[in-house]
Amino acid sequence: MGNQFLKKWGRPRIRCFLYFCGMLTISSRGQEMPPSPIRKLVPYAEAAKKKGIKVYHLNIGQPDIETPPAILDAVRNADIPVLEYSHSAGNESYRRKLVTYYQKVGIDVSYDQILITTGGSEAIMFGFFACLNPGDEVIIPEPFYANYNGFACAAGVKVVPITSRIETGFALPPISDFEKVITAKTKAIIICSPNNPTGYLYSLAEMEALKDICLKHDLYLFSDEAYREFCYDGDYVSALHLKGMDQHVVLMDTISKRYSACGARLGALVTKNKQVYDTAMKFAQARLSPPGLAQIMGEAAIDLPDNYFDAPKAEYQARRDLLIKRLNAMPGVYCPNPGGAFYAIAKLPIDDADKFCQWLLESFSHNGQTVMLAPATGFYGTPGIGKNEVRLAYVLNLTSLNAAMDCLEEAIRVYPGRKES
Repeated sequence: MGNQFLKKWGRPRIRCFLYFCGMLTISSRGQEMPPSPIRKLVPYAEAAKKKGIKVYHLNIGQPDIETPPAILDAVRNADIPVLEYSHSAGNESYRRKLVTYYQKVGIDVSYDQILITTGGSEAIMFGFFACLNPGDEVIIPEPFYANYNGFACAAGVKVVPITSRIETGFALPPISDFEKVITAKTKAIIICSPNNPTGYLYSLAEMEALKDICLKHDLYLFSDEAYREFCYDGDYVSALHLKGMDQHVVLMDTISKRYSACGARLGALVTKNKQVYDTAMKFAQARLSPPGLAQIMGEAAIDLPDNYFDAPKAEYQARRDLLIKRLNAMPGVYCPNPGGAFYAIAKLPIDDADKFCQWLLESFSHNGQTVMLAPATGFYGTPGIGKNEVRLAYVLNLTSLNAAMDCLEEAIRVYPGRKES
């Protein structure tokens, strides 16, 4: 009977029947994985463009700074008879060159303490997988890079947010706030400095405070340092500058923003903790190797002149100054001055940031133009916070940025859900 049923209906039809009867299910992990708050509005932006509306993208950290031609030429001119796998930790030649790069920013590491990854994202994932068990907890000052939620979900790790506030410019929350939430399951603290999404630059005193609590409670300090080249109002302090923290620090890095090479997907995990490194290596071996052509770009980038960053840094600072001036001149708007990176979070006189950002794309245009922002709610782990805040990435040239601010100012003026301050 079973064979006759199978012959009559066939396996594909049976699978469809079982699916629609509810026999097939999506994993709990898949159901819990949060959508990107940065990219979820893309369909609305695409629809706006089809209507002929120009959209200024301030929603995502995709710089318009030109990728250095020299690093692209290195790939074009490479003599590659066979594009082979690299070592799972990345090409030794690239890792040795990175040692010289890190020396220039005051970080003393050896090439065998550097593991090349597929973007900074994989470095963060490897850190989670190597250092935390499912059910463990990681403390993150919020608002934080939204994809930390996704990485934690994939690793089965619980994010415990500690709120920093716009009124203080998103400074590090009091250490007493950290102490209140530390439990037996707490294994790590994550920081990003200069910060995405706030642009806040942690001071030496704040980094030392984090060091003290990590040593006191025997915690890892995961340090996302993707934006170290872009510090405007203070000195860059790496977690690997902290004395006595060698076994606690796991540094995550990427060339994406440094060299305006987001599509290269090339990052690094750096740690002096050999056990962490060796464990991360097993995950690296499982995915075989990082991108080969990107590593050629990465090597060439280290050969750029030492003054290469002067021009992009000055450009970003000019953009920051324009953005902050324009925002704070708008009635009811407040935006603290970010100390680094190329992001800012602004408080707007609106009822709901998610609705407002969708409305900008669906229902608003100013002289045939509109602006795309990221609702800040997606950068908080605590429900209900950030409802009247948005993140802006000042990654467009000054002319475009000015036009985007014209759109935003008019949008706030006519938005149906405007709240008077």
